Amino acid sequence: MRIQLLSSLFLFSFSSFIYRVSTQPEHASFPPRGWNSYDSFDWILSEVDFLQSAEKISQRLQPYGYEYAVVDYLWYRKNVPGAHPDSLGFDVIDEWGRLIPDPDRWPSSEDGKGFTEVAQKVQSVGLKFGIHVMRGLSRQAYDANTPILDTTTGRAYEESGRLWRAKDIGITERACGWMPHGFMSVNTKLGAGRAFLRSLYEQYAEWGVDFVKHDCVFGNDLDVDEITFVSEVLQKLNRPILYSVSPGVIPTPVMAKDISGLVNMYRVTGDDWDKWGDVAAHFDVSRWNKVFMDFAAANKIGAKGLLGKSWPDLDMLPVGWLTDPGSGRGPYRMSNLNLDEQKTQMTLWAMARSPIMYGGDVRRLDETTSSLITNPFILEINSFSTNNMEFPFVTGTKVSAHKTTNHSRRSRRSLKEVGTSHTQFLGFTSCSHPKVNGWSIKALDQDLDQICWKESMRSHEPLCLYKRKPLLTSDGRLINNQGGFYLLASDEMEFCLDASPRKKRTSKEFNSGSFSPCGSDAKQVSLHSQFPSI
Repeated sequence: MRIQLLSSLFLFSFSSFIYRVSTQPEHASFPPRGWNSYDSFDWILSEVDFLQSAEKISQRLQPYGYEYAVVDYLWYRKNVPGAHPDSLGFDVIDEWGRLIPDPDRWPSSEDGKGFTEVAQKVQSVGLKFGIHVMRGLSRQAYDANTPILDTTTGRAYEESGRLWRAKDIGITERACGWMPHGFMSVNTKLGAGRAFLRSLYEQYAEWGVDFVKHDCVFGNDLDVDEITFVSEVLQKLNRPILYSVSPGVIPTPVMAKDISGLVNMYRVTGDDWDKWGDVAAHFDVSRWNKVFMDFAAANKIGAKGLLGKSWPDLDMLPVGWLTDPGSGRGPYRMSNLNLDEQKTQMTLWAMARSPIMYGGDVRRLDETTSSLITNPFILEINSFSTNNMEFPFVTGTKVSAHKTTNHSRRSRRSLKEVGTSHTQFLGFTSCSHPKVNGWSIKALDQDLDQICWKESMRSHEPLCLYKRKPLLTSDGRLINNQGGFYLLASDEMEFCLDASPRKKRTSKEFNSGSFSPCGSDAKQVSLHSQFPSI
């Protein structure tokens, strides 16, 4: 029997299975988990739909650590003919040029209450409330040239003997790349620019917001000045707010290094939708652009962030009932990803320790989707695994049953020694790495490399793994083309990479990169094998 498992193999280890309790609260101690409205409602979400969703999250997903309910973008835009994501003149703003919820969609926001009542209802069912915000100043406020609120006085901002307005702080040449008619940067070198941003985030805190997703400030729209100042404002608030920034494009590791200490989440890709090409691109991010490799090597996964830790975000999970981007309608169809593709995506998000933000309509959460996003083993990996690195696709050595019987006891003793003292190499991707000891690599042909443990195995022949290019079918297609990698397992293997016959290992038993003899019922273990049908 041979089993092909999806995509590339990542090596990982568990650091703990129990949440640590601290007397000092820390933001984002683990990758955050929750629900975001964008994949299922685009921008037309209403208060009724959102509160219904929050209730379902509390009932179905909160026991699995899903704690955030997030309203995505354009909650301030009127849902009327002519309004669309980059339209101008349909937003609801207050006298200070600050965006406020559209009262037709969010009736509890009338009389200046904003999201206060919505936040209270979300928090009453044990969840935390989040909103999406854009960079800087809205074009609508700029055109109206609204005054700027000085929250220290409660009046219009005054400096150098004059009152300051929106046109004094807006930078029109720094419009948002994907919403140029919507938003622009503000000049944070001006006291008036800083006062405007401060008035925004102090208002969010007054509403009871727990989570802010700050968009159009990263990647090609990088605005370090605004990110830096906003993080300073958040640290001074009397309410803890989890801070996430979103790029719209893939950033370089240098950008991420610059701002990771200022945020709790930062997106490392553009929008991810329910197309296999979008999912596969995330393997490219981790492999060729080396985002996760560089983050891991530089200790940027779970690194110091704003009042806590910082996590690279792969975007929402577009599974279950969805809409289409820019459709202007609510959920009306199932995800286009097949079940194997959904499992692969969920697995990669877990291994990369990305925040898990479900995007489908939680009110119509079917059992298949529910079991996918609440798989206990996958969620444990997402929260507790460490040193997660890509290891190229491998095959196990094939040996005779006679050899397995003759050497099983002796092999078990030798391999135990290997597992406890030398197998940290499995956290790297190349045998040429200067920290690798005891391993050798040899090219058998142009497509196949043999990686062997050089140390003595007593009378046993060397333990070897194999690294090769993808196989082709007779018509030239890649076998199991999931990012260009595959993992092959066989009953005939004597040695298993992180094998776990019949049962899941406990954290005590789980040694990073360990080898053990394979029984006739053993399978090579990658994360994918935790989903039964893969």
